[in-house]
Amino acid sequence: MKKVTRRVPPLRTAVRSDARRIHDLIEQNRQAGHLLPRQLSELTSHIDRFVVGVDGRGSIVACGELAPLSQTLAEIRSLVVSEKRRGQGLGRRIVDELRLRAKAAGFDDLCVFAHRPAYFAHMGFSIVPHTWLPEKISADCRMCPLFRRCDQFAMVADLDGVSDVRPTAQLHV
Repeated sequence: MKKVTRRVPPLRTAVRSDARRIHDLIEQNRQAGHLLPRQLSELTSHIDRFVVGVDGRGSIVACGELAPLSQTLAEIRSLVVSEKRRGQGLGRRIVDELRLRAKAAGFDDLCVFAHRPAYFAHMGFSIVPHTWLPEKISADCRMCPLFRRCDQFAMVADLDGVSDVRPTAQLHV
């Protein structure tokens, strides 16, 4: 039996025409209970904050957003890898790219709210009380229907140790 090898999807900054496909990818995972809903209009207005992985056919197979919460804190939002592409390191590559972008933009810390904290703990994020992130609470949590009943873990990574040097991995901007 011949082994099929897949080309590693390059990463690039999302463009306006990607918004619908990003929304569809997020929605598939929301229905599975992994993400909170996002409005297409919101994604479109913040499209330049997204990094996407694109396969050889031009399909978006992964995405993640770097959302500023304050002058010192940014959040990784809507990190999604399509089911067919999971386990190939694509999510980690997007997190690494968003971490580099956060550092380059001058943020001190990067946070994420996760259902599965072990995934992010392996990348240097630590679980913290939600109250340690008042910027997130005031920006998003207060309006969430799950406020005070949230089953996500608040996690933070310090960006001081992040090198400004980009790895030689493919990134198309």
